[in-house]
Amino acid sequence: MTTVEAAPAAPAKGERASQILQHHGALMVLAATVLIGAIAFDSFATPQNAANIAVSSSFIAIIAIGMTFVIISGGIDLSVGSSFVLAGVLAAYGSRYGVLVALLLPLAVCGAIGLLQGLIISRTGMAPFIVTLAGLLGMRGLMLAVSGEGASTYLVEDDAFASLGQASFLGLTMPVYITLGLFVLAAVLLQRTGFGQSVYAIGGSEEAAALMGVPVARVKTLVYLISGLLAGLAGALNAARLSSGVTILGAGLELDVIAAVVIGGTLLTGGAGGLTGTMAGVLLLGVIQSLINQVGTLTSSFQQVVSGAFLALVVVVQRLLHRAQHLS
Repeated sequence: MTTVEAAPAAPAKGERASQILQHHGALMVLAATVLIGAIAFDSFATPQNAANIAVSSSFIAIIAIGMTFVIISGGIDLSVGSSFVLAGVLAAYGSRYGVLVALLLPLAVCGAIGLLQGLIISRTGMAPFIVTLAGLLGMRGLMLAVSGEGASTYLVEDDAFASLGQASFLGLTMPVYITLGLFVLAAVLLQRTGFGQSVYAIGGSEEAAALMGVPVARVKTLVYLISGLLAGLAGALNAARLSSGVTILGAGLELDVIAAVVIGGTLLTGGAGGLTGTMAGVLLLGVIQSLINQVGTLTSSFQQVVSGAFLALVVVVQRLLHRAQHLS
């Protein structure tokens, strides 16, 4: 007698709606915000303003790619702001020895620190918050030591390196194209490889992932290495754009990056999220800043208020959606 297996039940309408909002909510809000801006301000919906938003957002986007891996795995990296500013100083200092040193020096230092943080977190079980907070303070101190307590601002001395941050094509500078390339590579790594699936598994349940044979310690170490490398790259490209290693940058940058990732739909608890949402979150914050500039009567610090409100709202909505999906 042949038995017929029942087809899996289709998700309920409420569950489907929750999933759509979870995965694509940032894109919907971004589209609505752009539409409102285009209607309200004549100078908003212009190619030049769009290019400005893309260029200014590219550096946060590079860091946010790495942060997405970290948060999906159930971790957090508070050191990326310090990595960003340290990398900028090291890149400007290294530019006197040529473009390769200007790029490799910050990548080597920030990557090594990211690797060390990952090893400590994965091998000792220490909380990522504590480890990366120590990294934040340590790298900020290292930057001050290299720059004479912030008194020395190194200028970029290599034209080839400067062109990485300043050369433009079709109105967009090189960091934008580098960001797009990294987004494609990271999306393939996260969605189409065993490593990416391991990152999701660890974020969902580290114990279950270990029972399935996932190399938990190795994967957790690698996500912090990726985060450190990308923060270092963003800092180096920003130094090339500014033609100097500015020492006052990076304060609070880690909070902007985390906000963009979470607004993009990645759960702070880990196990869910994606890079498309992260890019939407980054652009949304950039569009909000542009709208604030369009108003004119608001200071740039008002963006922090808006970003904080967005983050709080998104976390609450994520919690409600997560609960709705489990009740469906």
